[in-house]
Amino acid sequence: MKEIKLKTADGCEITAHIFSPETDNGKLLLINAATGVKQQIYFSFAKYFAEHGFTVLTYDYRGIGLSKPSKMRGFKASMRIWGTQDYKTLTEYIMTNFQNHHKFCLGHSVGALILGMNEDSRIFEKFVFVGTQDAFIGHLPLSVRPMALLGFGIAVPVTSSLLGYFPAHWFGLGESLPKGSAYDWRKLILNRKSTGKLFAQVEKDHSKSLHQEALVIYAEDDPWVKMKGMESLMNKGYSNIRKRYREVKISESPNKEIGHINFFRSYNKRLWKIVLDYLA
Repeated sequence: MKEIKLKTADGCEITAHIFSPETDNGKLLLINAATGVKQQIYFSFAKYFAEHGFTVLTYDYRGIGLSKPSKMRGFKASMRIWGTQDYKTLTEYIMTNFQNHHKFCLGHSVGALILGMNEDSRIFEKFVFVGTQDAFIGHLPLSVRPMALLGFGIAVPVTSSLLGYFPAHWFGLGESLPKGSAYDWRKLILNRKSTGKLFAQVEKDHSKSLHQEALVIYAEDDPWVKMKGMESLMNKGYSNIRKRYREVKISESPNKEIGHINFFRSYNKRLWKIVLDYLA
C-alpha cells in the first residue's frame, strides 16, 4: 500500500492509496467511497483484491478523512465537486499511469451517483454498485422517513448554518461534511428528482452515455436502500447501463450483519467473492 497526493484541476489536494499486487493480473479497480466514509473502511477489501492480482485505488473526497482541511467552516465542497473534480482527478491519474490495464470501478452509495458527472467513466469496462439508489424520501421505508425528514429537513440546514459545516457524526451519519456536500445530500433525500437534480446542476450530465454492465449489490438488512430507489436510479439516471441485481442475504454474513457499510468489513470477507467472480 502506497499513499499518494493528487492535485485536482482547481488546486485541491486529494489523498489516495494504491494497493499493488505481487503478481499483476492486468486489472485495476477504483473504489469511490460513500458519503462521509473514510477510505480506510475499504482497505481490507482493497488488500483482498490486490492479493488476487488487482491494482486497487482508494481515496478520500475533499473534506473527508485524509483529504480534510484543517478548518471545516466555510470549506467549499459538494457532491457535484466530488464528481466533477475529485473523481475526475483519479480517472485522469489512472488513464496516465495504467493505460494498458482493464479498468473497473466500484461505487459505494454516492460513489456510484458521481459516475454520471465525469465523462471519463467511459474508461471502465464494468461497474459494481453497492448500496446505492435515488434516495428520495418517497422511496424510503416508512420506518426511516421520519428520521430522514428530521435529519435532512431540519438538522442539516440548522447545524450547517450555525457551524459552517454539517456535523454528521452527531447523527450517526459518518464523517462531518462540508456544507455544500450536506446540502447536496439533502437534495437527494428531499427532492423528488433526487440524483437527477444533481446531474442537472453539473456542467454536463454524462449518465446517459454510459452503456457498460453493472452489478448492483444491496443488503437485505440495509434500512435505507430498497428496490424502489434502486430501480428509479437505474431506469431514470443510468438508463443505458445493463444492470444485474444481487441481494446479499443476512444468512450469508458470518455475523448476520451487512447494512449500508458492513459489506466492506473484514468479517464479511466471504462476501467479497461476489465481486471477485463478477470481475474475473
